Amino acid sequence: MMPTSVRALCLVLLGCLTLGLPVQAVEPRIVNEHLKVYSIEGDYALYREALEMAIIDRGIVINNVAHIGAMLSRTGADIGGEAIFIQAEALEFCSAVLSRRMMEAEPHHIVFCPYVISVYELADAPGTIHLAYRRPTLPGDAQSREALEAVDTLLDEIVREALAF
Repeated sequence: MMPTSVRALCLVLLGCLTLGLPVQAVEPRIVNEHLKVYSIEGDYALYREALEMAIIDRGIVINNVAHIGAMLSRTGADIGGEAIFIQAEALEFCSAVLSRRMMEAEPHHIVFCPYVISVYELADAPGTIHLAYRRPTLPGDAQSREALEAVDTLLDEIVREALAF
């Protein structure tokens, strides 16, 4: 049996396809060589669910969901901080195949695992949803670079799939 949230998302998607609504073309903003951010107008819950589905559909298990926005809201009053996010989460996961290849090339690449994709909505820009991830640096020999580029490609494909909803 499909979870209710997944069924609801499928119905929304089916409705969009039936109505012939256009899919938004989204290009990343590369903040620097280590950070790639995609932004799209829409509903946080929809893109959060789409991100989770894009990960799970690859047979990858999400190890942890960090509720960063909730933590900052909870602690903001204690330290005098302003609201940064309306909602913000980071999904952590690893690909057994890519992680093994990455660490066989260089065991110290363990620091690149788990992979993390964040989904968030900024307090000063409601309605714009951001999906972002840290790009692995590409140190080492050709085998190391190839393994890390495969991780970067996986992360980018997951985000692009989530944004296609």
